[in-house]
Amino acid sequence: MFNHRKLRCYQMSLETAQRVPRLIARWPRGMYYLVDQLRRAVASITLNIAEGNGRTSPKDRARFFGFARASAAEASSIIDIASALNLADKVDVEFFEDRFLQIVKILYKLK
Repeated sequence: MFNHRKLRCYQMSLETAQRVPRLIARWPRGMYYLVDQLRRAVASITLNIAEGNGRTSPKDRARFFGFARASAAEASSIIDIASALNLADKVDVEFFEDRFLQIVKILYKLK
């Protein structure tokens, strides 16, 4: 087993990615730009955590964890836009915001 799978932030990012299809399924067709951006941002969180954890240099590791934090911020802003456009209800917004915040907090500690 790869070590990144043991990281709580990695597990949380996967759980969050699993919930994205349920959210975007309710969005109208014209929102493809947000759908695509959210999918890519959430995938980037997970991928950068795995890649960063696979790095041996502390500097490289921190760099990829930084990318994951930035992707979490991007995904969070997409949820803000979805909320402003009435595409996400309060429960979804709170879930995603909480998850992104928890992931970022864990990543700051992993530097």
